[in-house]
Amino acid sequence: MSIKKKKKRNCSFHVDSTCALRKVIVGENNYSHFYFVVKTDTSFSERCSSNVMTLWPTGTLSWSCDLKGLLQRRIPILAWLPLYSWSKLLHDTLAGLTVGLTAIPQGIAYAIVAGLPAQYGLYSSFMGCFVYLVFGSSKDITVGPTAIMALLVQKHVMTVGADLAVLVSFLSGVVITIMGVLHLGFLVDFISMPVICGFSNAAAIIIATSQLGTLLGIKGRSDSFIDAIRKVIEHITETQLWDMVLGVCSMVALVLLKNLPGKKLGTPFERLMWVISLARNAIVVMIGILIAYVLYDHGIQPFQITGNITEGLPPFSLPPFTIVHGNRTYGFVELISELGSSLLSIPLIAILESVAIAKAFAKGKTLDANQEMLALGLCNVFGSFVRSMPTTGSFTRTAVNNASGVKTPMGGVITGSLVLLTCGLLTSTFKFIPKPTLAAVIMIAMFYMLEVRVFVVLWRTKKIDLVPLTVTLLCCLAIGLEYGMIAGIAVNLILLLYFAARPGLLIEERIVNGLTVLFVSPKQSLSFPAAEYLRERVMSWCDKKPGKLPVVIEGRHVLRIDATVAKNLALLLSDLALRDQKLIFWNWCEDARRTLISYDPSLAIYCRSSGSLVQIFSGETEVC
Repeated sequence: MSIKKKKKRNCSFHVDSTCALRKVIVGENNYSHFYFVVKTDTSFSERCSSNVMTLWPTGTLSWSCDLKGLLQRRIPILAWLPLYSWSKLLHDTLAGLTVGLTAIPQGIAYAIVAGLPAQYGLYSSFMGCFVYLVFGSSKDITVGPTAIMALLVQKHVMTVGADLAVLVSFLSGVVITIMGVLHLGFLVDFISMPVICGFSNAAAIIIATSQLGTLLGIKGRSDSFIDAIRKVIEHITETQLWDMVLGVCSMVALVLLKNLPGKKLGTPFERLMWVISLARNAIVVMIGILIAYVLYDHGIQPFQITGNITEGLPPFSLPPFTIVHGNRTYGFVELISELGSSLLSIPLIAILESVAIAKAFAKGKTLDANQEMLALGLCNVFGSFVRSMPTTGSFTRTAVNNASGVKTPMGGVITGSLVLLTCGLLTSTFKFIPKPTLAAVIMIAMFYMLEVRVFVVLWRTKKIDLVPLTVTLLCCLAIGLEYGMIAGIAVNLILLLYFAARPGLLIEERIVNGLTVLFVSPKQSLSFPAAEYLRERVMSWCDKKPGKLPVVIEGRHVLRIDATVAKNLALLLSDLALRDQKLIFWNWCEDARRTLISYDPSLAIYCRSSGSLVQIFSGETEVC
């Protein structure tokens, strides 16, 4: 940031910050002090604890605390609640009820994916709604259990028990909150779109295949993608006909209901079709419950059901820091050891999911990623006190929320209240949910989560991006989601380092002002891995061509260099001088030229930005 002062009594100031939207308010009192409201990037304003800066005539800077703005930024409900209206409440109520009808069956289904009792899915679906109401900055986001979060905690639950999922929720919330407070949201930028797509596609495939056995009525659980396929093949003869029929019919019904010709603002019939389409998961599950109840009431048990679900609200208590599972007691240190890399991977993936969804539904509005991280972290921390598994933003429920016309985060209160009502009154009904129906809900959700088109897009735009995508996808399927993500990030970093070490170079003979020269133009900034490469390429070209052509290294695309590059350019000058070839650095920017001259002041005479090349190489022009 630079501050420039004009020499006048009623002076004005210019506050410059990269990518900043700035507004200057000039003072008018006798003391001639001035306030500058600098709206810049979030990390800048947060480091200052305020967005108001005071500059006194002495030139000293002080920051005055805009407490109201700070509170509204950190507790967004303070900004929108005073403007709330009955009209908005009506829209939020409709959206909240619709999302609730989706959240209840999905929550139960994802609890089963995680290896948890079904009621944990309900426990995980309401606290996030209430906390996000206060701290969330997006009107559309719905925080709750997701398929990916369920899959990530599954292996730990199978080892240590359900209590560990609650502890993971607490620890993940703490990590996410700390990252939000420290403004570490930029770390998400190091995970590219191909890696994210590879990860999400692999997760969808793993989750869908894990439900394949349940859909067919085959008992038992699978530990991985390969294990799920193997168990289905080995036990295919154990397929239960009516489980398979109900599961397939449920899948067909879900697809048909999703594609109903409904419109939010159409005729009454079209609006009815639209509501039915949004509530399709709840409708299919309720029909399954009705079928199962009627059949079981007549003593017929054709397919597997979920079974008893613990009634009542969850106990409000501290998350378990010591867990007794089987005949063994796990201390906190042992639990941390069991979690291992999941302590970082689960929070990171939760952030990725939530921030990506928030950006997708921001629709041009500014998104404070650090505030979203803070809200998500607190959702998980408070959720752990009511036996919640790790939660994050759900794309499916957020899409339903948006399509339902939600106006504010108040819609989450309606959703959370509906889930609480279900916990208290309707759990006895849910024991009749057919397992094949839940499997169908999960598999169809995963089908629509697949991004197959990304392969075509990357092939058409940048084929090299298919490498990290494919590596991430295959490693996630073969060795696990966490290791697949690490492998994809590693491949991305290797590619970044490779392109930094092998920048694009245009090297060709050109006739400029009647003079034939060897024209060299780097296509990007140069850093130390590329230093030796540039020198070798130029010398290799000179060795192949007879004669003593002058060499022009054009630097209009080079915004910066480092000392290693400057050293190699000086060595290149010496190498060419031994061959009796001249070298000129042409049209380099001020920053790169300054670095070059600071390394070796004698290079100043070779840095030019004006005059014809004929005059330059004949020595008729002066240094620029």
